[in-house]
Amino acid sequence: MRKSASGRSITMAQRNIKEALERWNLHNEDVRQQTTVDHTETKANQLARISRARSDYAFFVEYYFPHFAKCKSGQFQIDAANKILKNKNIKAVFKWARAHAKSTHMDVFIPLWLKCQKVREINVMVIVGKSQDNAFTLLSDLQSELQYNQRYIHDFGEQYNSGHWAEGNFVTQDGCAFFALGRGQSPRGLRYRDKRPDYIVIDDLDDDELTLNSARVSKLTDWVKEALFGTLDGGRGRFIMVGNLIGKDSVLARMCETEGVEVSQVNIYDKDGNVTWKEKWTKAEVEEMESFMGYRSFQKEYMNNPLIEGAVFDELTFGEVPPLQKFRFVLAYADPSPSNNVNDRKNSTKALWLLGYYDNRFYVITGFLDRVTNDEFVDWFYAADSYVNERTQIYNYIENNSLQDPFFQQVFMPLFYKKGIENNYHLGILPDERKKPDKFSRIEGNLEPLVRTNRLVFNIREKDNPHMKRLVEQFKMFSPGMKAPADGPDAVEGGIWIINQKMTTLSGDSYTIGRRAINKKRF
Repeated sequence: MRKSASGRSITMAQRNIKEALERWNLHNEDVRQQTTVDHTETKANQLARISRARSDYAFFVEYYFPHFAKCKSGQFQIDAANKILKNKNIKAVFKWARAHAKSTHMDVFIPLWLKCQKVREINVMVIVGKSQDNAFTLLSDLQSELQYNQRYIHDFGEQYNSGHWAEGNFVTQDGCAFFALGRGQSPRGLRYRDKRPDYIVIDDLDDDELTLNSARVSKLTDWVKEALFGTLDGGRGRFIMVGNLIGKDSVLARMCETEGVEVSQVNIYDKDGNVTWKEKWTKAEVEEMESFMGYRSFQKEYMNNPLIEGAVFDELTFGEVPPLQKFRFVLAYADPSPSNNVNDRKNSTKALWLLGYYDNRFYVITGFLDRVTNDEFVDWFYAADSYVNERTQIYNYIENNSLQDPFFQQVFMPLFYKKGIENNYHLGILPDERKKPDKFSRIEGNLEPLVRTNRLVFNIREKDNPHMKRLVEQFKMFSPGMKAPADGPDAVEGGIWIINQKMTTLSGDSYTIGRRAINKKRF
């Protein structure tokens, strides 16, 4: 607590409200200035615009909200608005990726679109936030538009009447009421005159801390389904939840599984690997964002795919790799993806890892993990060979089980022949035709014991290599029923399996890795 110039004590809450009001007043001026009206237009033109705005949501957003709409609406936003308009009793979750304007559309644009229809489609709206302050802030955007948006007022009449968002509610001149509630607050008895809520929007209710507590998730889900849903008139009205999936067990996730709830899921990439909101981002911008954030964070925030780190591989061991001369041999093992299109996100990444065994430890020495063309993939073998530089014997293997032999022979062998001519020497490439068991049980069974006992060592000098970073991330994201890719760990497992076989052959002794004893077998 501190004192004002007059000597009166000011609480933190009062300071926050004062600062919020100052920001709101600045925003109001911005709204006023950017929504100027052409008073010289004809009445016919105005009526034509109003008619179009009531039926064309994209036009409505573009004309009335230039201060918000810095790019055109995406088709998914237009479809959502039309669905909400047509269904007076919709129960829906809009599970949209971060930065896809879900709050702006569901909390501001769509309610104001419903309000300006020829027959008004909204009477009492409730915005629910994760806290009371958060809900009040969301409500402030609505009041700002209704009180200061000159274009909306010019076409649909004076709006604001009384109340204030900082008090949690306000009403318009035509008797439309707007309320704000924080997470868990009692909504019982909420109404305006004889009208009960008919548009409830629950905005980003979950947070990272909440999703870690199943009991809290259950309690809050019950509050949504019982107390909050019960404020509607016997279930009549639009009941909407928006957010991105930040936890496997969350209120949003449970609402998505509720019978009768429609679910709209929008990721930053669509099912074909294209940018969903192409009007806002280029593919290059999204790829740069993904590269900076890392796979796990990007999947959580932009792909509705929260991943639990350390489900199988908790901690990985980094250490110095012995001089290559000390290795009896090293092995470059590659796991290719059939696709030659680096922009096709439906296809797996390609992987090549240089592996070695020394003094009862397996080493991940260096390697590659990325979406590249087949030509670049073949270059990786030559890069690995150059890295070894004849300091020890190197064997080159390529996984061939899933590709089938014709593909290996027809696609890769000609490329290796071509690269051999370009480099003035040819590499010996052996196909790994092992019939591999289930990916998860195989990788977990063969690699988890090595990781747990610190016998799988990642080259500390490669720790900042982007390819090594991707590999480490894939190890940490590896889990049962995973959506995360595992091409890197898959290649490491394949290479270690062959090293184990070869060490058995060379030593003449039985030798084990992981949980399975490996019988002697010659190549």
